[in-house]
Parts: sequence; structure tokens; C-alpha cells
Amino acid sequence: MKKIAVVTTSRAEYGHLICPLRAIRESPQLQLQLIVTGAHLSRRFGYTKDLIEADGFEIDRQIETLVDSDSDVGMAKTIGTMSLGLTDALADLRPDLLLLIADRYEMLAPASVALALRIPIAHIEGGEVSRGAVDDAVRNALTKLSHLHFTTTELARERVISMGEQPWRVIRSGAPSLDNLVGHDFADSKQLARTLGHELPSSPVAVISMHPTTLADNTLEETGALFSALQQFDDLGIIFCFPNADAGSRELAEQASAFCLQRANAHLHTHIPHLDYLSLLKHADLMVGNSSSGIMESASFKLPTVDIGRRQLGRERAENVITCRAETDDIVNGIRKARDEAFRQSIRDVENPYGDGRASERIVQVLTQLPDKQRLLDKVPT
Repeated sequence: MKKIAVVTTSRAEYGHLICPLRAIRESPQLQLQLIVTGAHLSRRFGYTKDLIEADGFEIDRQIETLVDSDSDVGMAKTIGTMSLGLTDALADLRPDLLLLIADRYEMLAPASVALALRIPIAHIEGGEVSRGAVDDAVRNALTKLSHLHFTTTELARERVISMGEQPWRVIRSGAPSLDNLVGHDFADSKQLARTLGHELPSSPVAVISMHPTTLADNTLEETGALFSALQQFDDLGIIFCFPNADAGSRELAEQASAFCLQRANAHLHTHIPHLDYLSLLKHADLMVGNSSSGIMESASFKLPTVDIGRRQLGRERAENVITCRAETDDIVNGIRKARDEAFRQSIRDVENPYGDGRASERIVQVLTQLPDKQRLLDKVPT
């Protein structure tokens, strides 16, 4: 059996990993080694390690690493502490392959450790572009450190190959987060209310997912315009999702909490389990913010989405996404357009460019047929 180690650091990527994790666990040819670290072990971010276990996964290693200082220094130190902890874990587990996903800064730690330990790396979601965040540089660094690549789109695949990666190593799998939509029974409004702890606000309902802009000196330079715009829509029921563990996240969460205290129809949630989050998108009338979820998952629900500012600049997007500058008037106009019935009708047949819900199947098929370790590690063209 091939031992496949997977590192998850936060809810930001765990929701994308659920289906690949299950597919690996269920394969008779693969052995899953699950390493949980980072924000999963932080009470401030919901201690989501418990949810991983509730999903039925056995955790092989859990490593305390998050330096919760709400600053860029804390982000940098988290990479260092994670590298130390993962060195011992991966040296002990000695997997045949390490599987990583996406572009969170923490992923630089397991990739660097695996490189030193001569453990081949497979990376999901390389070749994409998000120019307004450090994620873009992290994603490209992970691509060059990795030996197999599972991309979400054909354009992303072409970008990875253009970076010098051999074509046989680069497989278009689609986005595994969309696998959750296939055959899934979404929660109805009563079930969702039990999970959230409150009734859904009266329609229209907006899901707000806003994160710090990590390339800016002031990582919250774009949030003021968002809150100013939302103040102009008193009838809008709001579900705020907690920001990622980036520099500025604590202050952003405090701003969101203060906003919600002023409105009976606004609620802030530290963590919403991924399948319930998808159910929320199904019930919502629009989505607002700068999350990759607004780009990758929203199209599957034909959900009007207002994408704000720099964070997702360059990402492929379907016609349901309305791109706005981080300026109050532009966001207000974007929300009005998202609520316009003519626009809503125009996106009823939109197709999601990020896949068909079969990514995990393709990923596991490749993992069960891995070439020998030396061929994976040797990236010199033959």
C-alpha cells in the first residue's frame, strides 16, 4: 500500500480536502496519514480538529504551531514552528507521497520539510492566479517544489507546464471542493437554523466572506468600504463568516462583530461546517467579499457574487461574479446588480469552470498508479 500523508492547517482548505481524504481512506491500495495543525487547534478559530474527527477521520499526528499574534511576524513564525513540528512527524511517518492543497502560507512548511526528507509532493490547485495576496507567490512556490500537480482548469494546467513542469506530471482534475455537491442532500432551512443556532435572516440573505488583503501594508485597507456599503442595505440579512488566520484577522473579526451587534438581522460565525456552508450558499440570495469560495463554489449554485478588491485578481471566474473595486459606491452598485432580477435570470445557465465534481476520483486514480520514488523526485527531463 502507498502511504499518502495529507497536511491540513485550517478550515480554509479542509473543506476542499474532505472528498480526497475519503477517497484515499477508502482505496484498498492507499493508506491515509492525516496530519492536523495550525488554526485547527486554535479555540479562536473554532477548534476545528473536533470536526475533522466528527467527520470520521483518524488523526495520525496533531501539531501545535499557530503563533496567534495577528501580525505578519506571527505568520512568519508560524511557518517556522510548523517546520520544526512537521520534521519530526514526517520523518517518523515516512510517507510515499505528501499531498498538499491550495495556497495558504502555512503550506510552505510541509513542502520545505518534505523536500529535505526526499518525500515526493503532490499539489492540488496550482497554476491559478490571485495577484492581491501572498497566496499567489505561495502557490507558485508550491508548484516548483512539487512533483505531481492536480489543476482545477485547463488554463491552470497550461500555466503549470509553462513553469517548466513536465506534462505527464500535470493532471487537470477539477476542484475537489465541488465533489461535495455531487449526490449531497443539502440541509433545509430548519436544519441549517439548528446548526447556526438561529433562524436564517429574512430574505434577501447575503453571505459575507471577507479576509485581510495580505499583500497590503494595511491588510484591512479594503474592509472599511465593505462595511460602509452594507450599511446602505438595512433589509439585507447577513451571515458573516470568520476570516482566515492572516495578519489582521482578529481586528477584522472585531469589526464584523461590532457591525452585527448593531443589526438584529446580522450574525457572525466562527466556523460553519463545510457541508452546512454549502447548504447556506444554496439558501443565500447573494455572496459578498473576497474569498476564493465566491469564485470557485458560487457558480455551482448560480449565486450572484460580489468580489471585492485585490485578493482574487486574476482568477478565472464565471458570469455570476461581479468584480468591484474596494470603494463604497462600487460595492453598493455591485450589490444592487446582484439583487437585480434581470441579472439573476441571466446567470441561470452559468457553468462552473472549476470542474464536474469528480476531482477526487481522478486524484486517487493517479495516486494508486504512482511511478517509483526516484522517477518522481527526478525532475530533469529525460
